Amino acid sequence: MFSHTWGIIVLLASFLVSPSNAITYTPLKPPSYPLAVRSPYLSAWIPGNEVESLPSYNAQFWAGNDLVWSVIARVDDTTYNLFGVASPNDGTTSGTVTAATYTSTHSTFTVTAGSRSFTLDFFSPVSPKDYLRQSLPFSYLTVTLAAGDSSSVQIYSDISGSWTGQSTDSSWSYSTNGSTGVFQIEAVGQATYSENSDGQALWGSAVYATRPSGSSTLSTQAGPRVTVRKQFISDGTLTDTYADWTSGAVVGFAHNLGTTADESAVTFAIGHVREASINFLGAAQTGYYRATYPDTVDAVSYFLDDYDAANTESTQFDDLISSTGSSSFGSNYSDVLALSVRQVYGGIEVTIPNESLDTSETRAFIKEISSDGNINTVDVIYATFPIFYVLSPDYIKLLLTPVFEYMATDAYSESYAVHDIGASYPNATGHLSSGESMPIEESGNVIFLTYAYQKAGGDTDLYDTYSSQIKTYATYLYNNGLYPAAQLSLNDALGDLANQTNLAVKAAVALTTYGKLASDTTYVTTGRDWADKIWTDHLGTDAAGTRFLIQYDITPWFLVFNHYPDKLFGLDVFPDDTYNTTTEFYPTVREDAGVPLDGTIGWGQTNWQSFVAATVSGDARDSFINDIWAYISNGLNTAPFCDRYWVTATDGYSAGESYSFRARPTLGSHFALAALSGANIWS
Repeated sequence: MFSHTWGIIVLLASFLVSPSNAITYTPLKPPSYPLAVRSPYLSAWIPGNEVESLPSYNAQFWAGNDLVWSVIARVDDTTYNLFGVASPNDGTTSGTVTAATYTSTHSTFTVTAGSRSFTLDFFSPVSPKDYLRQSLPFSYLTVTLAAGDSSSVQIYSDISGSWTGQSTDSSWSYSTNGSTGVFQIEAVGQATYSENSDGQALWGSAVYATRPSGSSTLSTQAGPRVTVRKQFISDGTLTDTYADWTSGAVVGFAHNLGTTADESAVTFAIGHVREASINFLGAAQTGYYRATYPDTVDAVSYFLDDYDAANTESTQFDDLISSTGSSSFGSNYSDVLALSVRQVYGGIEVTIPNESLDTSETRAFIKEISSDGNINTVDVIYATFPIFYVLSPDYIKLLLTPVFEYMATDAYSESYAVHDIGASYPNATGHLSSGESMPIEESGNVIFLTYAYQKAGGDTDLYDTYSSQIKTYATYLYNNGLYPAAQLSLNDALGDLANQTNLAVKAAVALTTYGKLASDTTYVTTGRDWADKIWTDHLGTDAAGTRFLIQYDITPWFLVFNHYPDKLFGLDVFPDDTYNTTTEFYPTVREDAGVPLDGTIGWGQTNWQSFVAATVSGDARDSFINDIWAYISNGLNTAPFCDRYWVTATDGYSAGESYSFRARPTLGSHFALAALSGANIWS
């Protein structure tokens, strides 16, 4: 049985020890807070353990490299650094952070500066069914001055060329649209569709924009960082001049709020724009939003116009995520879901053809962030799909469509489904012959995903369009699934192994799923027969039938997650005894911080722990969810939510430390338990 002592310890740890005990963390202090997370190239974070140092700590790209993004305030002519001022000018002091909060869409920090208090609200909209809003490659920062004494207040913010991925050679421009001011910083001389070593885009433009709010007046300046900030510190305004670009320089805005005791707020928009965003089989794709706003200045101006509507929607969305988590399991589960959402949708781009801007050809592309950079990796889509099942089933179709389109070309001739459609995002130019191949894994996945889209949304168009391809992959499973040849599985760390139980489980459930899609009882019967062989006849279990094995007749045990679709779709492929027995078994192999992926390793993966949590019950289910919650709240980690972590002390790591796979969109798997309660619940 799971001991709640560990969960209590890590919760208390987030409030203990001076000086950070002055900060209130709600609902907990996560490994990393999402700041601006909207695409694989607009992905800014701050480690939870550095919140105390928010005034002097740089934002970080998901890979961990610094991004210059600062907020400074003057209160009665005294200057306070509020955020990101790693090299402060003389005569300034750091504000004091008192509170930090995250929801599904907002990360909010409260900072006191002299007699006044400021709130910094980093808001990345998640609007799964509004492709225009979701595809806009921008995020909001709203700085709110709380009501207080009557003070003269000015607010300043800047960014640098660090957002371009090439801070040593960039150019900038400034333009206006009505009262909106827009800076654009562009890397110079880099190839389209290229990245730097940290995974940042080396083409396109970083964008920073704002407009006056209420009675505030706006001034601007671009030039050397120390010079521009010194100007604000001295006068509270900027010179509206733009020096030639130099390395380390900044573009800045200053809002003069005047003398006020009232609450006041100013909003900035930060983004990264690429007109040609994805290379799909040699044809450029661009953001969906460009069908309506092809010009960047118009697009970011609209984004600022849309703030109130987007913020109202975010309140409803945050409430839905919270209530969904609480009703499925409890507040611990809600905390996990809320931290997962932006990371999922921030790894995806919704596109249309760049030449035609035709929204009838909408597609989506997902990056396998940090693990190997593949594009539209089918098993990554599979790991992510529970969140789409719950919130936005059409994303399954948007992501699978380019996969099916590629597999229909002469460039792909295999009888099983492809692993990915490109080795390096954003180049969806085809699967490399030297790339990974997972015949049973991916063939089963495309069947599951097609059925999930159909079952959640009620549409049959995906299957109707690609039924002949799907039948080919079902036939491959029928001929090869019960005794898999040596090949990779989702746990590719195992290498090429034959007779992998988890692959055979996938084949059995996938055949039954295909039978439902195609209304063919032969496949349903075969899938259930295979399940009986694997479990009841002990082909894939120990002799006593207490656990699944990695391979037939070969110990040790394995955390089998591929029968999750059996439970989700209500297929009755595996007998109830499968789920009852594994419910009893998994707690017996739990290590200090969770259940490992198999009996030979010291790490677990939150993706597959979440799938399994939805197949077991009682204390076993509680243990899986509480272990993930304890992992994100234990204070040991600083990277954006890594889905692989050490469950036992290993090789110099402590139990509960992250292992790898930071910032991946696969956290959609965390919605596996919630998906059992209902599909397509966001309207």
